[in-house]
Amino acid sequence: MKLRSIIHITVLGLLASGAGVFAQEAAPDVTAAAGAAADIVEAAADGDVVTAESVQMNLDIVFTAIAAFLVFFMQAGFAMVESGFTRAKNACNIMMKNLMDFSMGTIGWLVIGFTLMFGAGNGFLGDLAFFGGKNIDVAGGGLSWTFWIFQCVFAGTAATIVSGAMAGRTKFISYLAYSAVICAVIYPISGHWAWAGLSAAGGSGWLESLGFLDFAGSTVVHSCGAWLALAGAVTLGARKGKYTKDGKAKAILGHNIPMAALGVFILWFGWFGFNPGSQTAGVSAIGYIAITTNLAAAAGAISAMAVSWVFGRKPDVSMALNGVLAGLVSITAGCDIVTLWGAVIIGAVAGILVYFSVIFIDRVLKIDDPVGAVSVHGVCGAFGTVALVFFHVDGFSLSQLGTQLIGVAAMFAWAFGCGMILFNLIKFTIGLRASEEEEIRGLDIGEHGNEAYSGFQIFSAE
Repeated sequence: MKLRSIIHITVLGLLASGAGVFAQEAAPDVTAAAGAAADIVEAAADGDVVTAESVQMNLDIVFTAIAAFLVFFMQAGFAMVESGFTRAKNACNIMMKNLMDFSMGTIGWLVIGFTLMFGAGNGFLGDLAFFGGKNIDVAGGGLSWTFWIFQCVFAGTAATIVSGAMAGRTKFISYLAYSAVICAVIYPISGHWAWAGLSAAGGSGWLESLGFLDFAGSTVVHSCGAWLALAGAVTLGARKGKYTKDGKAKAILGHNIPMAALGVFILWFGWFGFNPGSQTAGVSAIGYIAITTNLAAAAGAISAMAVSWVFGRKPDVSMALNGVLAGLVSITAGCDIVTLWGAVIIGAVAGILVYFSVIFIDRVLKIDDPVGAVSVHGVCGAFGTVALVFFHVDGFSLSQLGTQLIGVAAMFAWAFGCGMILFNLIKFTIGLRASEEEEIRGLDIGEHGNEAYSGFQIFSAE
């Protein structure tokens, strides 16, 4: 027999054997598919029909839940950024505050916050119903509970922003009090103005009726928290040793920049839940939102590094890290509707803006904000809310610009005004500021009786 014939016969034999093996291995899959089909038929007979709509609803629920979990993880990022940018002697206190502001805020959200924000009510206020009130039906009912937890972690974000600007000198019990009030009352009321329509309860906020745009909360969440933080920092006063007798600002350096950097990376990661998650649906738009979010963060990091290099003679790490956050905050309002290059420009401008804003607040206004929270979340949040008009995929609109400015101004007036009332009320009742001795020794020992770094406690007047 010729060699070629032998080869042909061998190949045919191998193919036949492979086909037999494949058929044997595929049989269980066919059986499984038949079983699944039978289950669907049985479910249909029981009245539980699987439809495209039900599959999409389940996808929306799973996606929104995962996004909520990512936003919750941002609490760890905020804790690490704040702790890294401040003194070692207050690290335990900062971790405790970031733990408890979310815990206190969650209960406040349950008691009245959710219904104040998403109850029908009127244009200025949701339902005054305690412990959830009636079951508010969201998106036809399927997303009700997932929507609740997603919005709960947003409320926690607004509260935790305040912590950074008031770090190193605030009484712990006072922090617990104002965190609960922010999540239960202040944030939900202004949130209702812009986002009441997200609920199927039939409400519509007055800013929402004007056409105000803030997709994921540059103003509704971030600026609200920042203007409250500004009020707290003003009422509290500067840390001991921050300013000399002639008013010159002194740098009080953070104790752990790698920790702060890790916190920023966690926040960047969590923002992919914050922005795309605000779609509350598993649809193609979430990919576009993720792209604009990422572009703005990257551009903010680059521009903040560059401007610190030019004006500070060195590429400053802390400024570059804040540049990332500035880009993320600024794009949050328009991440769904700005062009890709618009996202780059918004993030880049925010990175430059945060650099000069931090210096202005610190040296000119002489307001002590240890982590730059007001600049990152307030100034850049307001900027992004307005800037989206100039880079909208449908083009510029003068009337929309006016609406955005009204929304930004209203949020500042509400949050800063309420903050001044709240913090002064606390100041003249239970007290807002820790004692001088506690501040010098560190709040870890004074407030909590322990240290973050055993044997490393530094006693300083700064």
